[in-house]
Amino acid sequence: MAVEIGDKAPDFELKDQHGAPVTLSGLHGKKHVVLVFYPLAFSGVCSSELCAMRDTFPEAERDDVELLTVSVDSMYTHRAWAEVEGYEFGLLSDFWPHGEVARSYGVFDDDKGIATRGTFIIDKDGIVRWKVVNAIPQARDVADYQRALAELD
Repeated sequence: MAVEIGDKAPDFELKDQHGAPVTLSGLHGKKHVVLVFYPLAFSGVCSSELCAMRDTFPEAERDDVELLTVSVDSMYTHRAWAEVEGYEFGLLSDFWPHGEVARSYGVFDDDKGIATRGTFIIDKDGIVRWKVVNAIPQARDVADYQRALAELD
């Protein structure tokens, strides 16, 4: 079942590219979360989307915003990709149980075994305030995230 605007965001604990555990609930009361699901590391559209976030999304540097990206790739793949591309935000591994977090947000493609392109902006109280879900080949626009975050301020 898909997560909708106004819903409490499903909590999760995943490891980032350095092996550190990250929980959504650990950010409650502290930060708005931009949660970005993508299909696979090192793929063309995913690379262009995450490079756009690295280069044109200064909101990720705010004290009250946390950018978290999620795919079914392993922690080791994420670490290698982050090193190649210079990503300093969290790349979270939804590797095992395979795609469990993507499923809980309604953005897992069972036929392909990967996440679709879903983005959720979650406020400090853990409520989904904005979302977009695109088909796997269709990139998202970082400017949309910026507008949605501006509405929370």
